[in-house]
Amino acid sequence: MFKKIKPFFIIVETPLHAGSGSELGIVDLPIQRERHTDYPKIEGSGLKGSLREAFNNLNPEIEINSMKIRPNDKIEYTDEDGEKFVSDYLSLVFGPEDGNTHAGSIAFTDARILLFPVKSLKGIFAWITCPDVLERFKNDLKFANYDLPVSNFSSLENTCCVSSEILVSSKVVLEEFTFSINPNDQTTKLAKWLSNVIFPKQNGDDPYGYWRNKIEKDLIILPNDDFRDFAVSSTEIITRTKINSTTGTVDNHSLWTEEYLPTDTILYSLVLASPLRIDDENKKGNLKHNNNESEAQNVLNFFQKGCPRVLQIGGNQTIGKGIVTIQFLELKEDEK
Repeated sequence: MFKKIKPFFIIVETPLHAGSGSELGIVDLPIQRERHTDYPKIEGSGLKGSLREAFNNLNPEIEINSMKIRPNDKIEYTDEDGEKFVSDYLSLVFGPEDGNTHAGSIAFTDARILLFPVKSLKGIFAWITCPDVLERFKNDLKFANYDLPVSNFSSLENTCCVSSEILVSSKVVLEEFTFSINPNDQTTKLAKWLSNVIFPKQNGDDPYGYWRNKIEKDLIILPNDDFRDFAVSSTEIITRTKINSTTGTVDNHSLWTEEYLPTDTILYSLVLASPLRIDDENKKGNLKHNNNESEAQNVLNFFQKGCPRVLQIGGNQTIGKGIVTIQFLELKEDEK
């Protein structure tokens, strides 16, 4: 049973291909999508695999209960028969790669779409979302005892922020489509909340001030169907080919198309932590605690403190695809 839940945002910095395999449609290698909505997603298993790889490769120093440990640090223990075993913190938290001695104590939900960037006639691009996406986001946040400052999203269709700079005579042109949009105080309030949690100031610095200001000005809430149409048709489709190094021509059957989530897409996921799933206290190392809630908190702290700020997810790592920034949702008690 999961005891602790933490939401985090995934900000796409370079086009991201979380593939669903090959298909016979227009695109040879499409991205993962929800079956019933067609919204883009990243499978929780793929997200967990990318994070595990990052923890294993970076092996960051993590402070737990005033003790400093690393994911690959060994935990040596002796069983009741006097036989010695060796484990490590990475296996304790993410689960062992080989064997089925115990499950991991951390899990991830599928990463869901929150804000999708669409080309705008004015202001370069706008971030769009819709009532359906916002309702799901609000419900997911409740699992972690957070809440959005705005509700009744259906009443906010076709609205933008009061300070929006992408309007042209009360209209906005997204791709080749024109929408009549009204500035709204509640949309402004939502945009300000999102901008502060996705691009917060960091230790007095403000490296993401431009992006925080852009969300506050250029967020648009569209009707559900219009949002889905953009999320389906406005992804990036890249044609790739393979050139034979000897002949200088295209290899046979080496022309294909790939679909990517565009840069500046913003998704979110939940990380769920449970107590360590082993009985022997000697095997738990510095993560152990005599209280299940506190032990789950140790697991969550291990992940949050060790999680890299920048991560690669999905395919085509060697051509610079799939670079994302991770930002945990942090609110003061009176802001939850």
